[in-house]
Parts: sequence; C-alpha cells; structure tokens
Amino acid sequence: MSVVRKVNELPQAAPQSSWLDTILKGDCVAALERLPDYSVDVIFADPPYNLQLEGDLHRPDQSKVDAVDDHWDQFESFQAYDAFTRAWLLACRRVLKPNGTIWVIGSYHNIFRVGTSLQDLGFWVLNDVIWRKTNPMPNFRGRRFQNAHETMIWASRDQKAKGYTFNYEAMKAANDDLQMRSDWLFPICTGHERLKDENGDKVHPTQKPEALLARVLMASTKPGDVVLDPFFGSGTTGAVAKRLGRHFVGVEREQAYIDAATARIAAVEPLGKAELTVMTGKRAEPRVAFVSVIESGLLRPGTVLSDARRRHAAIVRADGTLAANGDAGSIHRMGARVQGLDACNGWTFWHYEEAGSLKPIDELRRQIRQQMLPAGA
Repeated sequence: MSVVRKVNELPQAAPQSSWLDTILKGDCVAALERLPDYSVDVIFADPPYNLQLEGDLHRPDQSKVDAVDDHWDQFESFQAYDAFTRAWLLACRRVLKPNGTIWVIGSYHNIFRVGTSLQDLGFWVLNDVIWRKTNPMPNFRGRRFQNAHETMIWASRDQKAKGYTFNYEAMKAANDDLQMRSDWLFPICTGHERLKDENGDKVHPTQKPEALLARVLMASTKPGDVVLDPFFGSGTTGAVAKRLGRHFVGVEREQAYIDAATARIAAVEPLGKAELTVMTGKRAEPRVAFVSVIESGLLRPGTVLSDARRRHAAIVRADGTLAANGDAGSIHRMGARVQGLDACNGWTFWHYEEAGSLKPIDELRRQIRQQMLPAGA
C-alpha cells in the first residue's frame, strides 16, 4: 500500500527508497525540492488548464454541466499562469534524469502557453500527440466546434539528450506492425473506472483514462523506471505505474484526492515479469564489438571466415580485424570490399564453420549478448 506523507515529514536529501511509490502532500514546487537531482525517468504532468470559465454552463434542458470550476484551476491572469508553469517546469527539470522525458497534457486553453515555456526552458519537443476522444463532451452553446481532443507534448530534457526510452518495436507490434501514429483514440474516463464519492459525484473532474496512461508508460518507460506526476489528482498515473511494474511518486495538495488515490493504488495488482517484458529491436540491444568474440574465445585468430556460398574468404586477426586479398579492415569494411560494395553488415555476411556447416558470426554475437543479461533475465 502506498504511504502518504506530508512534505514537511520528508527528510532533506531523503534516500530514494523513502519516497518511491508515495504521494507527497503539498504544492508541487515545494514538494519537488525534497527529491534528489536527476532522480526520475519520466514525468507525466496534467497541470491545471486555466479554463477561464465565466459563469455556469447549462445544457439545452437547462440542467447544469458539471464543469471544472475548482479553485486550483483559477488564475488571475495569463501572466500568473505562465509564472506558475515556469516554476513547476523548472522544478521538474531538476529532478528529471539527463536521458529522461516529460509528457504534459492540456487543452487549447493552456497547452500552447505550456509549450512555449517548455521550449524557453530548454526542453526539446519530440512529439505532440493528439488524444482524440471517442465520447467528447458536447458543445452546449453551439457557438464553437465540439472540443473532441486534448494535446500531449512529449519532450526530452534538452536538444542533445541521448538514450531516452522509446519502445518503438513494441508500439509498432501493438499497432498491427505499423508505426504508432501521433493521434490516439480513447474514450474519456467513464463507467466503473470513474471514481465516485459517497454521494455518487466525481471524485476528480478531470480524471484521465488508464488506457491513455498505459500507452504513455509502455511507449516511454521500462519496468522499474520511476515516474513522477506533479499533479497526482485521483492517482491514475500511480495506479497504471504499479500495474505495469514501474515506480511512481506523486505530488498532490488536496487531501480528498490523496485519500482516493491511496485506496485506488492499494487495490492494484501488479502484472508479472512475463507480461511486462518489453519487445525490443536490434537498436535496443547492447553493442558488441567483433573483437569481443575473439577475446571471449568463441573465435580464434587465424580462423577463416567465408560468405554463405563460400565465394569469399578472410582470416581473423587478433586485433579484431579481417585480412583478405592483401587488405585488412573491420568485418563490415572487408565484407563490402570483397563484394565491391559501398557497405555491408559484416555480422550477417561472414560465416564460420562448425561441424561441417556454416553459421553467421552474428550467432556468436548473440551468445555474448546473452552473457551480458542480468541473472534470471
């Protein structure tokens, strides 16, 4: 069960284990000061939208619409909202790992202002993703198009950030082997998933669907990663993170939301290791140099390699190069050279002989990669 702590109960320079999988009560900027630098892998932020509602909104039958009119969504001016946005983004930037990413969701009321602040602070936009709603709220006044989508900005910590997580192969496989697009179709949160209080009213007016958060986390995190939600609300991020084998830390001011989120997360059963294994492609596999094959004893210097049809041959040298026809170079360069080509994948071109049959040296690379995996993987 998640432990809820007030900010002033969290010690300075707290070890990571004391704040993982917890909800910190308080203002997001103040609470994040208690987290170590570079301590979270991914941030999902669902900040106040600053909807600027003027008066009550009614349906054609004059019934009142349950709109977002909470005090936390009200700002005296755009300038005040911009200052608030810059403050929480700076706090998030400090705790985000150099190879981490941030997602921010919003509507037309705020997402463009948030995007400007993101770029001004040095974040680098990777995508804007459109969440298209299958069941959007109607436009009751009939003076605008129906608002049927929200926008998510996905950004790295800066332009030069390397190694951020994007599970491309998994997303492609989940999309019938087509590249996952940047427009996602999900219904808004309804039915049994919508949290209600004892009076049957919504616990939180802008509760996000778990399916949306699941795709965000499956696309941009790995099992064991730490996900920060600085506007935790009803705890959708924490519930999905726990189910998917990720850690979370949430920040929330309202005790009613904390209580609902804590109970919600406690009821979640995490998936098992087999279900959480992320599909990866060649680019995600650890790099293995050809000389490692020699150093491990899988190939000896002097071994003759050939192509699959035995048309070309080269000798393995102790320094990890190949020699053929009076020339020498890498497995890729020599594969290209003997064929008269500009480029070649030497791992699949060159073969070694074992028990009278030829096998690609890529098989030896696979063996080394297997040895690099942690025990039990």
